Amino acid sequence: MKEKYWVTTNQALDDHTREVMNEYLLSLKVANKAEATIDKYKKILERFFIDCRIPLESLTSEDVRKWLNAYAKGRSEKTMALVLSTLSTFFAFCQAEDYLDYTLVIKSRWRPKLPKSLPRYLDDAEVAKLKRAIETLPVRDRAIVLFLLTSGCRRSEVSRLNVEDVNLDKRTANVVGKGKKVRKVHFSEECGLVLRDYLRSRPKKGDAFFLNRFEERLQPMGIYKITRKLGEKAELLQRMSPHQLRHTFATTMLSKGADLSFIGDEMGHEDLNTTRVYAQIPTEEMMTAYKKIME
Repeated sequence: MKEKYWVTTNQALDDHTREVMNEYLLSLKVANKAEATIDKYKKILERFFIDCRIPLESLTSEDVRKWLNAYAKGRSEKTMALVLSTLSTFFAFCQAEDYLDYTLVIKSRWRPKLPKSLPRYLDDAEVAKLKRAIETLPVRDRAIVLFLLTSGCRRSEVSRLNVEDVNLDKRTANVVGKGKKVRKVHFSEECGLVLRDYLRSRPKKGDAFFLNRFEERLQPMGIYKITRKLGEKAELLQRMSPHQLRHTFATTMLSKGADLSFIGDEMGHEDLNTTRVYAQIPTEEMMTAYKKIME
């Protein structure tokens, strides 16, 4: 633990602002907020007052709004939500402690509507790295990763799989998706071979297809940990997750010319059934539909 992590000593702040900030940060400490939370709040407030350069007692809501718009460029909505929360609670503290004699309004609608980028997926080189790394995994983990990659399923759907749900001869599986809806998905021949190998070695116990080391149903968090460790083993630049494999499945299908209605059916998005001809969809509309698939 850092010594007095709730205290800012930043000399770029004027003395009065630094004093008020430290009182606020101390109040968070007294309220038993986590060190990481206090540290984030401290850094956000330091950034705001260093950039804004307007004394605390002279700030207006318009000053805050202008700074938020400038600061938001290139930052995620999640980050901006934290920034808004930090500023709101800080200014409420200032008013309650008589450091402000007026209300500094922070409106939730000020959160900039940033354009959402396409979901992250693995490119061909990353998939090649992944496939090499898969060979070093135990057979159960190889089967899970290949199933995620070639079926487009969510980790919760893979966790819920039972032995009777999987048809190795037809390379299909009945999965229970959102809203308890059952749909049929397909998986690759390579995945089918590894699934068959896994079943031969799997303890003959219970209905669950994938078991943990206690011979109980493997939970979604266990599946997440498998993919995360695999991403590290493959030396991918960013952390890998089951949902990233889902994105990769959709992108691969699109690149092969599959229409969006088929991809939507495979991934459990029946609302895309009206989208029939992939080749006739303008790029912008295709990307919008793709985002819907990936939700």
